[in-house]
Amino acid sequence: MQLVVARIGRAHGIKGEVTVEVRTDEPELRLGPGAVLATDPASVGPLTIASGRVHSGRLLLRFEGVHDRTGAEALRNTLLIADVDPEELPEGEDEYYDHQLIDLDVVTKDGEEVGRITEISHLPTQDLFVVERPDGTEVFVPFVEEIVTEIDLEEQRAVIDPPPGLIDDRAEVASSCDAAGTGDDAR
Repeated sequence: MQLVVARIGRAHGIKGEVTVEVRTDEPELRLGPGAVLATDPASVGPLTIASGRVHSGRLLLRFEGVHDRTGAEALRNTLLIADVDPEELPEGEDEYYDHQLIDLDVVTKDGEEVGRITEISHLPTQDLFVVERPDGTEVFVPFVEEIVTEIDLEEQRAVIDPPPGLIDDRAEVASSCDAAGTGDDAR
């Protein structure tokens, strides 16, 4: 199985290094020196990692055969793809690969059907489940412990405890004007 593990960003310096947007929880395993990665677009790769280092909180990689800024800049926005055994599991107990979560049924803790996970969106602050509802609309569910209370791979479902307004229109809006009447009490 192939998994996207990173996206190449801008060139860094003049010796062929690039910044990398990491899309794996295991960069030391997937993005280490010697790793050979497929690419999207395929015409760019495969790429072999020559070296890597962290600089100012960003991962920098250098690839074999890329020795200057021009070559590095030509790789910008390329996706790096690793071959992963589909039976391989993440190291952590409460960690999951995207392919394990895609197509899980999403239900509330009360058993109400919400939909099916069609995509995992990896944002800088948190991951989101993109859930397709039975009517074809989508809802975004933050993949955080307070909301996603259970992942049951055997039953192929994710149980959520959504706050009001996340998957329906039950949100309560409080306003200081509501409590004070008209809100025109300025003196």
